[in-house]
Amino acid sequence: MRILPLIALFVARSANAALFDRPIPQPQSATAEFWFILASIMLFAALYAVYRMVNRK
Repeated sequence: MRILPLIALFVARSANAALFDRPIPQPQSATAEFWFILASIMLFAALYAVYRMVNRK
């Protein structure tokens, strides 16, 4: 039982975290921008379609 505090101390010392390096964001590629604009246009079209269906009399 006397060795348990020594083991706990060893584990606590080895668990120290390294300094955090912030990730550097990568620029968007042309492909990513194309898919984003396509998704934005499709979302707008879907919202407009829902608007037209709801306002039908």
